Amino acid sequence: MNEQQIPGTTLGVVAHGAGDLRVEPVPVPAPGPGDAVVEIAYGGVCGSDLHYWRHGAAGESILRNPMVLGHEVVGTVVRAAADGTGPAAGTPVAVHPATPGPGDGARYPADRPNLSPGCTYLGSAARVPHTDGAFARLAVLPARMLRALPDGLALRDAALVEPASVAWHAVGRAGEVRGRRALVVGSGPIGALTVAVLRRAGAAEIVAVDLHDLPLRIAREAGATRTVDARDADAIAAVEADVAFETSGNPLGLGSAIRGTARGGRVVMVGLLPTGDQPVPVSLAITRELELVGSFRFNDEIDEVVAALGDGSLVVDPIVTHEFDAADALAAFETATDAATSGKVLLRFS
Repeated sequence: MNEQQIPGTTLGVVAHGAGDLRVEPVPVPAPGPGDAVVEIAYGGVCGSDLHYWRHGAAGESILRNPMVLGHEVVGTVVRAAADGTGPAAGTPVAVHPATPGPGDGARYPADRPNLSPGCTYLGSAARVPHTDGAFARLAVLPARMLRALPDGLALRDAALVEPASVAWHAVGRAGEVRGRRALVVGSGPIGALTVAVLRRAGAAEIVAVDLHDLPLRIAREAGATRTVDARDADAIAAVEADVAFETSGNPLGLGSAIRGTARGGRVVMVGLLPTGDQPVPVSLAITRELELVGSFRFNDEIDEVVAALGDGSLVVDPIVTHEFDAADALAAFETATDAATSGKVLLRFS
């Protein structure tokens, strides 16, 4: 595709409301001076995409108007930004989907823009008007979001850059992990990617937990030294990890992470729990002097992830289990809802 072939509409995956997912034409916005046009190759189906489809909301982000989904995307620049910023046409790229902003002026650390109160994210209904995502054959994106991919890194492999960056940020929140024992509760795509990042970072032992056989197998292939059934409370408690990662987004998972962490250890909370109070054993965290640490999205870790995928030191091959043409997005979403039979599900746009 060249610049003269950029049409006024393109095929997109749009959530119209709870249970209403459509693959339909969407407008291709006119690029601003700092915008590039990207031909999307792959998009990964995320839990938030599933929530918008199934429930019409992701946490407190309520779908009020139709919205193009998708923030885990990679593709090729077909028109570079007119102001000369960003990658040139023909460059394969991954996308950093965040736009930090001051919002209501609430305080946050300046070196952690992921916590800025006005931060927007591709494919998010957190604000009105919503921020459309990039599940489309063509996407107009700010050039600052684009990260050129190294030679030899296939776009399909690069499709995991965004969720791998979430895992990389989480491992960073844990502190030094080299030579230590780690527990990962929840072995879905984010959990399995956390395992892969821990392996690269030199963790001596990585124990992965899940309810289902497939995610446990994927976790082993990603680098887990041992796996445990989530229903075996005694086995989880016996892990006595130096650091634990809760990636399931379930209060029972957070309870397991607390119980499986040794005295004086750290629990990194990655999975987004439901809004409101949660029934977790906080008294145990107090008496063990555990550090409970939140982990939310990521910042510039995406650049390290791109480099690690490019040099082969971060192994993510086992984590993608299904690939669908974008026209079959509904089947892809239905597949992704079943954690027992799928890992990361990709949509193929071009």
